[in-house]
Amino acid sequence: MEPIRAVQWSPGGDAVRIIDQRRLPGEFIERDLRSLHDVCDAIATLAVRGAPAIGVAAAMGLVTSLQDFRSDDRHAFAIMLESHARALAAMRPTAVNLAWAIGRMRQRAAATKAAPQNVLAALRVEATAILDEDRAMCEAIGRHGQRFLPSGARVLTHCNAGALATAGIGTALAPVYVAHAAGRSVSVLAGETRPLLQGARLTAWELSRAGIPVQVITDGMGASAMQNGAVDVVIVGADRIAANGDVANKIGTYSLAVAAHHHNIPFVVCAPSSTIDPRTANGGGIVVEMRHEAEVRSLAGVPVAAHGAGIWNPAFDITPAALITAIVTDHGVRLPPYSFTS
Repeated sequence: MEPIRAVQWSPGGDAVRIIDQRRLPGEFIERDLRSLHDVCDAIATLAVRGAPAIGVAAAMGLVTSLQDFRSDDRHAFAIMLESHARALAAMRPTAVNLAWAIGRMRQRAAATKAAPQNVLAALRVEATAILDEDRAMCEAIGRHGQRFLPSGARVLTHCNAGALATAGIGTALAPVYVAHAAGRSVSVLAGETRPLLQGARLTAWELSRAGIPVQVITDGMGASAMQNGAVDVVIVGADRIAANGDVANKIGTYSLAVAAHHHNIPFVVCAPSSTIDPRTANGGGIVVEMRHEAEVRSLAGVPVAAHGAGIWNPAFDITPAALITAIVTDHGVRLPPYSFTS
């Protein structure tokens, strides 16, 4: 089976090719992003999503969005580069990988004292390195995290932190894929993940495609599944990890962590080392993105909330470090107490 490539260069190299995740599971459609508008819109509307994937897409998108300006003089090109970089970095405020990837691209541009064509070539090399590193990162997380998945393990996960959220095999799902490839019997409970159903639509799709047993449950069923002995470990991803180990992840993660703590079930966070933000002391300093009320007010275009009711729609919540059994990165497994410094 062909691997899932959520983000990659188009065959000609002049565009960022993504899987349009808004269309899954009903349709598998790939889109090529070239302009700044294309890339920003894809990130904002969650056509491409997942903290690692949007970082990779933004880095590559910066390159494709600047192609039409490669004949400008150096000063004009530098102004355009900074404008595009600023716009991309602002698209999703919670996911630190986005700002991290754009920061790397800015540094590479600043270190390249040459004509715009040469700066653009250097930026392409840097973006490709970010892409390749993301794939290697996923494999490393899978190797380190598989220790939590003996044969027969029943995993509860939330949102989608699999291949669709990265350039490789995923973060939270990477240990599942590695364990499965090693011949171990593992199964997954996927929380549907309101309001956009990333668990039901995306996690269930990619695991089914890989032949890994998966059941979809509603977001309100996680604690009951633990109470009934149906969960051995909870594994989730992260969009930002503060210096003290507090984690921002898709809204609903915190309640699963509380339930797992109550039932003495390991709660494991898997994320690339680039998701760690040592400049943010704790979860209180993490900016939580607020999404449009329409995402809750309707589902697939059908109104589901009473007219006139107010809507509160934060995209993420903060899970305190005290509830986290382990944090798995590409560099290894970290156990509490957590302290991530620059």
